[in-house]
Amino acid sequence: MSQGDLVQRMERLLADRVPFVTATVVRAAKPTSVRPGDAAIVLGDGTIDGFVGGVCAQASVRLHAARVLETGEAVLLRLFPGAGDDDVQDGVVVAHNPCLSGGSLEIFLDPHLAAPRVLIVGDTPIARALETVAGAAGYSVSRGGEIDPQRSDAALVVASHGDAEERALVQALEVGVGYVALVASPRRGAAVLQSLDVDEALRSLVQTPAGLDIGARAPGDIAVSILAQMIAQRTSHAPEASVAPEPVRTVVDPVCGMNVMVSGSTPHLEVGGEDFYFCCEGCRSTYAAQHSHAG
Repeated sequence: MSQGDLVQRMERLLADRVPFVTATVVRAAKPTSVRPGDAAIVLGDGTIDGFVGGVCAQASVRLHAARVLETGEAVLLRLFPGAGDDDVQDGVVVAHNPCLSGGSLEIFLDPHLAAPRVLIVGDTPIARALETVAGAAGYSVSRGGEIDPQRSDAALVVASHGDAEERALVQALEVGVGYVALVASPRRGAAVLQSLDVDEALRSLVQTPAGLDIGARAPGDIAVSILAQMIAQRTSHAPEASVAPEPVRTVVDPVCGMNVMVSGSTPHLEVGGEDFYFCCEGCRSTYAAQHSHAG
């Protein structure tokens, strides 16, 4: 994969809000098959687009890239041949790979996570002001058109002053959007809530009037109060398990002793009703030959 192809692939993933890790070789001590500057994109399912070494190095990169997606923090991965436990200190992971051909590698793993998305319903002064301040705060803002709330969305704010309110609120509540708010007076807000076809537990999750009570009157001030309330709610609650990245499952390759990440692409073999996973097809074939008598 050329540098241009890599950049285009990254742009598509970012546009589609798909989390990924860029893996860049910064040092390679021979014998290795890579050189500094070689790079790849690693997806959450373990897919690697690009080149950062042979299958043994890829297995280590796949595992530690998945962990980087979990934490959201970049690390420098140092790979050495031989056996040993991983050591993590101050953004550096020292890992041992029994399969390496004798050289060592240093690979920078940098996560790229989609900015939390805020859905805004309405084309009012408050809606436009909220779009501006939320964007400045680093959120990915979607306003206008058809909405499609997702559980991973940070917020849905209805600021349409009566237009298409109920449907948007119900959709957001049913999928579990973390912050749902309605811009309305206390009286009208209560009436809208009572009209929602959801149970009382969900109805109670809607913030209305929207925003913290800071005495805001102007659209910009109201938008700031909504953003502040949204941030306060997000930071005071732990992420939902279904929103967070899937936990990384690891097992030990029974042939080489290497820790490997279990995913749909991990070489796998069932022997005697038990599942075994491997760093590469070579280890899988070796194990299969050793246990060819097993049912």
